Amino acid sequence: MSGVLQTGTASAQALAPTPPKPGRLRRGLGLAMQLALLLLAALGPWLAGVDAISQDLNHVREAPSAAHWLGTDHLGRDQLARLGSALRLSLGGSLLTVASAAALGCTLGLLAAWHGGWTERLALALADTAQALPGLLLVLLVAALAPGDVGPLYLGLALALALWVEYFRVVRAMSRSLLAAAPVQAARLLGFGPLYIVHRHLLPELAPVLGTLLCFGSSAAVLAMAALGFIGVGLPPPTAELGLMLIDLLPYYEEAPWLIAAPISCLMLLLMALVLLAGDKDPR
Repeated sequence: MSGVLQTGTASAQALAPTPPKPGRLRRGLGLAMQLALLLLAALGPWLAGVDAISQDLNHVREAPSAAHWLGTDHLGRDQLARLGSALRLSLGGSLLTVASAAALGCTLGLLAAWHGGWTERLALALADTAQALPGLLLVLLVAALAPGDVGPLYLGLALALALWVEYFRVVRAMSRSLLAAAPVQAARLLGFGPLYIVHRHLLPELAPVLGTLLCFGSSAAVLAMAALGFIGVGLPPPTAELGLMLIDLLPYYEEAPWLIAAPISCLMLLLMALVLLAGDKDPR
């Protein structure tokens, strides 16, 4: 009788729907938040019907309305248009930063692990030099050379020079152990070239860790761009950028709190979405 009851219980458990894993929930929430921000970045200026720098001094610090969904700032500029442009700039700048940092760090890490010797010592010396320099100083030196319209490009590349060391150290450490493993040694004995070994044996093992680093690196790049704009050494006004919007709207937080709430909320949601996506990666 007890055996029948256990069998029935096991069958009921097998037929019961499997609850979603916490990792999937985090990833779904992160993707939903990221998609919403991407839509705002793509459609914000179009929905507002004006560009991000058009001023209307007859309508300053207006509350949200049908004409201006998020209100207007102290110069009469539409907040929805500026917020969409700022998100577009932050997302594009973070993508450029992590792509450049990952390309440089992964390439040097693979070369150092593959060749060893003086190649590895030279790469380690470059990494130590980059870490010894203050990141803010390096960013300011490169950003000072930026001509106006390509300022975001220079700023993204400058941030990449400060963030590539993490990719280098992780890829070098993992690649050294992977290259000493039996499958790679067998592939070498069979005559397979470096491109095949990297594509077949190294990248599948490095991909989960690199995915996590890319998500955290994107959040660090977004926060760094906003911080540079907030202290006045980032992109010049009237560029629509989250840090610049915060410093411009801070004096009016008492009389028009909805103005500064919009960029703060977008920055918080953007960072949260990237962290949720990173937290779902399998480190194995």
